[in-house]
Amino acid sequence: MVSSKDVAKLAGVSQATVSRVLNTPDLVKKPTLEKVQRAINDLNYIPNAQARSLVQNKSRTIALLSGPLHNPFFVDTTTAIVNYASQMDYRIQVQFVNDHKLNDAYTIALEHKVDGIILSCILNDDPIFEKLKRMNVPFITYNRKHQNNEYFVEIDNYEAGYLSAKHMIDQGHELIAWVGGPQNFSTFYHRFQGFSQALKDERIGLKPEYIFNTDTTSTDISASFHQLMNLKNPPSAICAGSDSLALNVMDNAISMGLEVPKDVSIIGIDNVDLSSHGSIQLTTVGSISGRNLGHLAIQKLIDMIENKNNSCVKITEPVKIFPRSTTSQKVKQT
Repeated sequence: MVSSKDVAKLAGVSQATVSRVLNTPDLVKKPTLEKVQRAINDLNYIPNAQARSLVQNKSRTIALLSGPLHNPFFVDTTTAIVNYASQMDYRIQVQFVNDHKLNDAYTIALEHKVDGIILSCILNDDPIFEKLKRMNVPFITYNRKHQNNEYFVEIDNYEAGYLSAKHMIDQGHELIAWVGGPQNFSTFYHRFQGFSQALKDERIGLKPEYIFNTDTTSTDISASFHQLMNLKNPPSAICAGSDSLALNVMDNAISMGLEVPKDVSIIGIDNVDLSSHGSIQLTTVGSISGRNLGHLAIQKLIDMIENKNNSCVKITEPVKIFPRSTTSQKVKQT
């Protein structure tokens, strides 16, 4: 196996110089840097990551606690996070977390030496938040945030919920249902609050039988949808708390022989890549800028790590409606 000693010999420099090239190349003169890099390439030398981390006092590893991949939002954001981190020479230690096993996930993430933590699974009142603040490890949350309102990247979830309901109202719908998720998640909580306020502003009653805050499993969503459609006066429109939920609702509608949007209009929130697919064309609410929250969060986290920047990140992206094919004007009965 090729060693740094072999590289030093071929380049005609000391092992200490090779180490500097690997760990602090900006401090090495250009001719020496190029000479050592040529030797590394010629010998196909692969540095020992563990040894480098000891020298730098860095692992160049970031722990990512993501939601499950059956949700396309986490497919998009995890891909963006891993790709950007790789470009910046960081490894991502990924866990796809079920919310009922959060403590196990936190334990695994914290027992390894990492340079930073990025997580999307935090709860409104999660006690892990204060623990993370006391640790000397940079961290950031994305999509969800803690009630302390610190170290987060999100879209304007309240406005997203408001706009989704207002879009249905503007289309002439009055029987509007909500299919969301747990209210101890900041995303679903604020989206539902926005949805409720829009109905209140338009003097449309918030009917309890039209409100379902599910556990986001396909089984619970299916049960909720069937309850809605079996009501004496089923809704003509459904606002889903995320695109993932909306896609599941659409699937249930089609399985029941309903046409979207002729029989029921459906809107989501997040504007995931899959939503604009030609065969889906889901109307949704998403970031005006189109910036991927995972990409934005990992950029901020690596900046915190590299520059020892402890300033508190607070980013809320403004949102807008992306009108597509799953919502339409309510046809008035004659």
